[in-house]
This record gives sequence, structure tokens and C-alpha cells, in this order.
Amino acid sequence: MTPTAEPAQDSRPATYREVLSEPRFRLLFTTRTVAITAGALRITTFSVLVFSATGSALLSALAFGSGFLPQLFGSLLLGSLADRLPPRALISGGYALECAAALLLALVRMPVAASLGLVALVALATPVFSGASSRLVAQCLEGDAYVLGRSLNNIAASGAQLSGLALGGAAVAVLGPHRALAVSAALYSGCALAVRIRLPRLRPEESGGTPGSPRGDGGTVRASLRGAGLLLRGHAVRRLMLAQWLPPAFVAGAEGLIVAYAGEHHFAPGWYAVLMGCLPVGMLVGDLLVGRLLRPPTRERLVVPLAALMGLPLVGFAAGPGVGLSSCLLLLCGFGFAYGLGLQRPFLNALPPDGQGQAFGLLGSGSMTLQGVGPACFGAMAADLGTGGAIALAGGATALAACWILTWQPPGSARRAI
Repeated sequence: MTPTAEPAQDSRPATYREVLSEPRFRLLFTTRTVAITAGALRITTFSVLVFSATGSALLSALAFGSGFLPQLFGSLLLGSLADRLPPRALISGGYALECAAALLLALVRMPVAASLGLVALVALATPVFSGASSRLVAQCLEGDAYVLGRSLNNIAASGAQLSGLALGGAAVAVLGPHRALAVSAALYSGCALAVRIRLPRLRPEESGGTPGSPRGDGGTVRASLRGAGLLLRGHAVRRLMLAQWLPPAFVAGAEGLIVAYAGEHHFAPGWYAVLMGCLPVGMLVGDLLVGRLLRPPTRERLVVPLAALMGLPLVGFAAGPGVGLSSCLLLLCGFGFAYGLGLQRPFLNALPPDGQGQAFGLLGSGSMTLQGVGPACFGAMAADLGTGGAIALAGGATALAACWILTWQPPGSARRAI
């Protein structure tokens, strides 16, 4: 992607210290990181609880995924609330809702169907408070500081998911699943209290949509559907969303086959965990280096090469590489995830001012949904192609998505064409 000349202040890279010096971002960043850890702990523990109660691998898998798929429906039906209600109430209320769900799972012995329904119901609201949080970040960070704020969130999310999964295993072993769920509830409760006490109450004109705006008319569901339709009909917003949805979804399809690939190639027990850890490590390194060392125009020029880097190493799995080479290929793939940093400013600039919360909620919920669909699709193909062939196919699809992004802007075209 070839940007045109920008003002000097826009092309100066920000620093992580500058980003963390903003009090509101620092609070949102900290509570989000703790909440992701709590979520990973809850999901893992809930899955273990369902499996121990039923012995069903299918129900255990449903327990693991029940908090993801409903988010898309929540964004479509309730997403406008992220722009219509005060962010402090939404964000703290969202964490309180997660806390209540974890407590119910910990203290009340419900039928499996009821507990799955509870988790799915909470997931419907997730895009609302996550969208409000993302909109507030976009308002309190400007220019390249916003991009580095997104980078910090990505880094923290990778680390928090890993620590949450590890904490979940340890907590279940030491405390048992019900008490481990209570630990998750306590973490969510701390996040809700921190936001409620430390985040200032914003005036209507500071918090996004205003009562007189067109998006404030009509019921919540009607306004949400209308807002989602307007966002997805916008050419620039739609393709920028797809650019942030498709490559990670294809890579998730490959990631879902790593355990099977390790078993099919008779790797030593436990090596599958090392392979699965290579992707988040590569993501962390990529975000750090690309976010901190490169200037904003350079990041935007590197969107296509980095997106291609996500996919091309995966094609190498067609040759059935061993443990060492597989690890290197997955590290390179994870590094390529930094392509998303170059899309952050164009995406924010393309959004309507009174619809940012819903747009961010839709971006996150769509990504979650497609990353849940990817493993199912490529897993089905593995029956005919083998796991290495299916992983290679996922890599090829990712590289094709990078080529599609390249078609937006032939070399020398104007930045406004994004």
C-alpha cells in the first residue's frame, strides 16, 4: 500500500511510553489484559467441567466455543448501544456481567444445556462493551499513538491468553473447576470496580453518539441492524474489515490442525504445545518490532508483504517438515500478523464519527466468528488432503487474501483510494 506524503507529525512514530502515559488508555489496557486472562481461565475451566460431567468431547468443544459464535449476533442486534450509552457504565457493566456468569457457573449446579446457554447469552453482550472500550481508546489516542495502542493490546492479548490457559490448568489441578471459576469471577469483579471508580463519567458530546444523532432514533435492534448495514455497505469500511478478518481466519484454520499434524508425523509427546506456542511468540515479536521501529507510512506500505508472510510459510507444510522447521515456519507466520498495524489508521479514518463503537464491536465479533469457522472448514479438508496439505491450503488462501489487498492500490495510487 503506497501512501502519499503526510504531515511530519503524522509520520513520526510514537513510543509505547507515550501511549501508556495516557491515564484512560492505561486503565483500559490494564483491565482488558486482566479480563482476557480471566476469560481464558473461565473458558478452559468450563470446558473441563463439562467434559468431567458428560464425558463428551463434542460438548466440551461446544463449551470452549460457546462464548465466541454468539458475538456476531450480538454485534448485529445490540451493537448500536456501544455508541448510544455512556462508556463507563457499559464497560464496567460488561465486566460485572462476566463476573456474574462465572459465579453462577461456580456456585450453581446447572444442566449442561443451561450453562452453555448462559455463556452464549453473555457473549451476545460482549461486542457492546468491547466496542465502547475500543471507541474510547480511539478518542484518547491520536495519530500513531492509536496504532501503538492497538499494538500493545495485541501483545497483551497474546500474553494474557497464554497465561490464562496456564493459570486455568494450574487452578483446576489445585482448586478444582468450581473454585477456579470463582477465581475468574474475582478477576472480572476487580476489572469492573477499577473501571467504575477510576474512569471519569464523560459528557454526552465526549462519549460518542448524541441524543439528536440519526443513530439515536428507533429501537436498539433496529438501530443496530441499520448501523451494521451502513457500515458493511460502505466500500472502504467493508474491505478494511475483510482484510482484518480473512487472513487470521485462514491461519486459525491451519492452527486448528497443529495437534493432528504432530500426531500424524509422530512427534514426541508435548511437542504440539511447542508448535502451538510459536504463533503467539511470532505475533508478539512482530508487533514489537513493526510497531516500535517502523514509521507509520512504512507500516502501511508493508501491509501486503506482511500479510503474505502469514501465509507463505504455511505452504511449506505440504512437504511434511519436522519439528525444527515447522517451528520456524510458524514463527514466521506469527510475525506476519503485524500486517494489521498498517490497517489501523485507514480503518479509523474510514469510520463515521457516530458509529465507531459499533464498528469496533463488529470488527471483533466478525473476526472471532470466522476464526471459529476456519478450523472446521480446513479440518474437513484434512480428511482428503492430509493435515500437511490442509495447512498448506490455508497458507495459500492467506497469500491470495494478501494479493486481493494489493489490488486496492496499484503502485503510485493516492492514499485516499484506501
